[in-house]
Amino acid sequence: MDILIVDDETVIREGIQRTLQNRFPEYRVHLAANAEQAVTLLRSHPIHIVLTDILMPGMTGLEFMNMSRSRHPHVKWVVISAYSEFAYAQEAVRLGAKDYLLKPIGKEVLIDMISKLSEEITRETELTEEAELLKANRKYLQEAVFQRFAQGLDTGRIDMGPFMEQHPYFHLIMVKMETDKPVFLENFIIENVMLELIERYGKGFVTVHDSKSLLGLVTLPEGRSLTLLIDELRSHLVKYLKVPFQMMSSDLIDCFQAVPAEVQRMRQASTTQIYEHHASGSDRSIDVALQYIRTHYHADLSLEKVASIVYLNSVYFSQLFKQKTGQGFKEYVIHLRLEQAKQLLMNPKLKLADVAERIGYHDMRHFSQVFRKKYGVTPSEYRQENTGDKSDKFVSRD
Repeated sequence: MDILIVDDETVIREGIQRTLQNRFPEYRVHLAANAEQAVTLLRSHPIHIVLTDILMPGMTGLEFMNMSRSRHPHVKWVVISAYSEFAYAQEAVRLGAKDYLLKPIGKEVLIDMISKLSEEITRETELTEEAELLKANRKYLQEAVFQRFAQGLDTGRIDMGPFMEQHPYFHLIMVKMETDKPVFLENFIIENVMLELIERYGKGFVTVHDSKSLLGLVTLPEGRSLTLLIDELRSHLVKYLKVPFQMMSSDLIDCFQAVPAEVQRMRQASTTQIYEHHASGSDRSIDVALQYIRTHYHADLSLEKVASIVYLNSVYFSQLFKQKTGQGFKEYVIHLRLEQAKQLLMNPKLKLADVAERIGYHDMRHFSQVFRKKYGVTPSEYRQENTGDKSDKFVSRD
């Protein structure tokens, strides 16, 4: 029997572990301080029982439980909490929790609960273990083969006939993340949310396409709309994901051989599609970038440089910047520089070349051209119209 304890408090984790190992020395007890560690353990060990705290950083215990149910339906869940609020217990029961224990957990209560769950698991295992193992192995093989096929790789001598029989027509859904950090937990979230919705709306499966993309295949009953599934998927990912993401979907496909080309089309579409970003720091990143631009507008400002300062991919930064400001990066910088130039031109002691240099233009002629394109007059004309000063004789007509 494998038991997983998920709690961000070390004393709680280790206390439960000691109690269980003293009473059930034959059981294997695994410890996780957060949902990300728990996901790794859940996938790498045959976990039978999970005891999870509710309030943890990153993802709550109830969210972790909800994300895991479709991929690990055999697991028995027990929620532990320092809060006796009815809403928590009600939600835990709704999600299928076997028990709701309040901290501090009494040793006898814990031992009694594990004993009862162990008996239940033993009865179920005798009946279903072999069938479930065969089903799981078949499922993982199916996903692995489809993953290679979708990438246009050789699948050897494996017959694709069973795929075609189960899915004579289907849609593909791709979710792609944009981040430089490891996305193991995010992959887990996307996979489980997508799989649960696919199974609710129709039938299909989900596979990892690459390190930051997942691909789902769904066959919907006649009359069922893909749009509803996509909208609900987006709503869940907006809630749970902490990184920017894109969603692409295909039209109805009735030829399995068309899959690699359609996957390639979606990947190409992702290069121009705007990322959806709901991480708490997105606005803050652009605020920091704007502050930097306003301070260094006279320096060599490139999109790539500013994006790197706020640790964002340049393509995504460009999209997010336009969403936030209503202007493209280059357009914003030019406007900022020229507005500052207008202020400097009001000082008759400054030569036009000095004004140009102070706002980041080392080519006087180029500065004059950009200024005239923006305002319809050259810098000299602007100064004359607003100050009456005619001392600076340089006027560009290019």
